[in-house]
Amino acid sequence: MDVTELTVPGAWSFTPRQFPDPRGVFLEWFKAGVLEQAVGHPLTVKQANHSVSAKGTLRGVHFADVAPGQAKYVYCTRGAVLDVIVDLRVGSPAFGVSDAVRLDEVDRRGVYLSEGLGHAFLALTDDANVTYLCSEPYSPGREHGVHPLDPALDLPWPDGVEHLLSDKDAEAPSLAEAQASGLLPDYAACLALYASLKSGQ
Repeated sequence: MDVTELTVPGAWSFTPRQFPDPRGVFLEWFKAGVLEQAVGHPLTVKQANHSVSAKGTLRGVHFADVAPGQAKYVYCTRGAVLDVIVDLRVGSPAFGVSDAVRLDEVDRRGVYLSEGLGHAFLALTDDANVTYLCSEPYSPGREHGVHPLDPALDLPWPDGVEHLLSDKDAEAPSLAEAQASGLLPDYAACLALYASLKSGQ
């Protein structure tokens, strides 16, 4: 499995080796040991989500309060999405920086994002299926969003795609509004959480 650290600190992509034959293809899309070696601690999976999206569906930018936050390992089982990770940690040297990875059924790569990072994706095909392994279960009172079309974020969404947003995402605050209201994760708190995860405490 090929591991690449992304521009956003605390995020990685994982591209598996595929074994095709006349019957089809086999691959290992998630390997706990490989992820632990890259990240420095294991991913404890407490919830697994699956979404099916029409072309143009734009989900995010979502994040959770830290601590505990919610780390995610994201994998596209069918179709294709443009997966985007944003550093929303106030005080981070990379605050506002984003990175994008195409997840599809060709390269079959996955991405991991640490607690405190924002996550969004755009469905590039109809019937795009995405699976998420999550370190914490969904907790409505601790889940938040930033508007994915905020010009200040300048996320790399491709041209020529009509966006379909949920009401909640369409009404999400801008990055500046979320920061002013104290919604965004604190970088120091995130670093403390990462250190505790690496020490096993």
